[in-house]
Amino acid sequence: MELLAINFQVLFAGLALGAIYALVALGFVLIIRATNVVNFAQGDFAMLGGFALVAFMGAGVPFWLAIILALLMMAAFGMVFNLGVYYPLRHRNYLPVIISTLGASIFLQNTVLYFFGPQPKPMRRVFQSPGIEIGGVFMDSQYLVILAVTAIAVCFQYFLFEHTMLGKKLQATSQDKDMARLVGIPVAAMIAFTFIYSAVLGGLAGILVSPILFVSIGMGSIIALKAFSATIIGGFGDVKGAIVGGLLLGVVESFGAQYISVPYKDAFAFLLLFIFLLCRPQGIFGEKISEKA
Repeated sequence: MELLAINFQVLFAGLALGAIYALVALGFVLIIRATNVVNFAQGDFAMLGGFALVAFMGAGVPFWLAIILALLMMAAFGMVFNLGVYYPLRHRNYLPVIISTLGASIFLQNTVLYFFGPQPKPMRRVFQSPGIEIGGVFMDSQYLVILAVTAIAVCFQYFLFEHTMLGKKLQATSQDKDMARLVGIPVAAMIAFTFIYSAVLGGLAGILVSPILFVSIGMGSIIALKAFSATIIGGFGDVKGAIVGGLLLGVVESFGAQYISVPYKDAFAFLLLFIFLLCRPQGIFGEKISEKA
């Protein structure tokens, strides 16, 4: 019974951690589908969200208002990122855009380092209660918040894309930009909205995980690497694959840390990626594409 409780405890922690990867992975997938390029600054959106919350809290803004302002700031930053990093290179092939996002990532990290310094910043939990215990399994309150908010974000995204005209336009843009433009869809506006939405998702992930990992310059890089791995494991460019891949990655990492090695817990995520690249390179939900002779 005790072993079962421990396994449920590890599973719960892994799902919460995987939910963070899933949120960032969703941002990766949305931009991939909209622009056909990978935004390697997506993890830094999480870092910026965390530091934005630190800045607003440091200015004396109440906690809940600080969260709202941080997310609004991330939305504005998403627009700036679109106009400054992607839009000038929109007619070039994917390589200059990818290099541009890498440069933006380095710039963002060094800018934050200049203003906030290298020391990690602590952040308070959403709820002051440590959590609840059910059947010998302690459920940390912050982990519960992460799972609940991620579930709400996923449901909202499903509703947005499947039941609104904006969502239909976004899907049409991701499938065929030229055809979407011909039927009157403002493609540039749809791509800009995708960057805004992805920045908010990344910022939300950073805000949620900051009480657990602390807010630091490097937090975005490790989250981005695992979230990108999750997009590959789930099926490159697949929305539900990003969610499942992120959750799976978090669970594998959590069980690996529990039963094998805590110092090498980050390696288990990349070991899982390596296994998928060997055995199922198209990912869980990806379609196998035959090579032409």
